[in-house]
Amino acid sequence: MSELSLKVLPDRFVLEHQAGSVFPEDDEWVALVRAPEGLTILRHASPFAPDGERWAGLYGDPHRARVAGVLASVVGPLAEAGIEALVSSTFHADLVLVPEDRLELAVDVLREAGHPVDAKAIGGARR
Repeated sequence: MSELSLKVLPDRFVLEHQAGSVFPEDDEWVALVRAPEGLTILRHASPFAPDGERWAGLYGDPHRARVAGVLASVVGPLAEAGIEALVSSTFHADLVLVPEDRLELAVDVLREAGHPVDAKAIGGARR
């Protein structure tokens, strides 16, 4: 698999789970995933989100959904380094979330795996 250029997003995110919910009552979400166990909601983190619950996002260049191995080339090295990763995918690219406190290590791991990473936003935004 060829390299995938990634950039660290300036925003930070939180995840929420609503069992049995069909749709959030507000429109303050970034992504929704409905599954048999309920709804997972990805939201921008508030500045008051507790440490340990904030996730940083790495967004890849568009690669199309039908190119095999792109996501594996990113999450594989993270898994080998013991870094949790959650993914929200679109048709063109993937948003890979890592715990905010592991972001710098994740960037190092991904660079070592051959992925260029634009980490200008590594400090993150406290919205």
